[in-house]
Amino acid sequence: MRYAKWTRPGTDATATATATATVRARVRVTMARVGGRSTELVTFSGLPDDGEHVACVLPTGPGVTPLVRLHSECLTGDLFGSERCDCGPQLDEALAHMEKEGGTVLYLRQEGRGIGLYNKLDAYVLQDQGLDTFEANRFLGRGSDERDYGVAAAMLHALGQTRVRLLTNNPDKAVQLRAHGIEVVEVLPTRVYLTDENARYLSAKAEIGGHTLNALAEGVS
Repeated sequence: MRYAKWTRPGTDATATATATATVRARVRVTMARVGGRSTELVTFSGLPDDGEHVACVLPTGPGVTPLVRLHSECLTGDLFGSERCDCGPQLDEALAHMEKEGGTVLYLRQEGRGIGLYNKLDAYVLQDQGLDTFEANRFLGRGSDERDYGVAAAMLHALGQTRVRLLTNNPDKAVQLRAHGIEVVEVLPTRVYLTDENARYLSAKAEIGGHTLNALAEGVS
């Protein structure tokens, strides 16, 4: 599935569909990865694309601006623990924050920067031949990063979370959320999960993707 490319504010094609999304269903699930706490999983209707995106919500204290993580699906990292990326540790970190203080993780079905699982694995083959993650996506005829965070904004509007603290190293997430009417009052970085196997990937994210990864120079964490 190819997701619609988000367009910068000020262009005629800027997405405006955030107000149409509604909560479809809420279900309580006891989740071991948040310390065995009862967690609300939320599904949606009327999102800007047809992905089965889901919100994982734990309540925050009265008057507290919720901490929000936009997490793009990564089967290899999130489920299988691949060390070619830092996705699994970032998800674990977000869930650990939720366990302590509540908050929301939006799990976005945008595998491989929006190009899908099979294409992502094809990109891995190209990375083994010397291309970085962005070059590999372009070689496959796709965008360097096709993720559209307008869908995340639509989910937040439906949840009534229009004022958030954002957990991310990716400045584009805050830019896109603000363009869709979400007030991002603070951006908190995640840790940098640097290993020998993902060092080139993280360097590409910092140098080409614009991610804030100041801790790269600090060594393996």
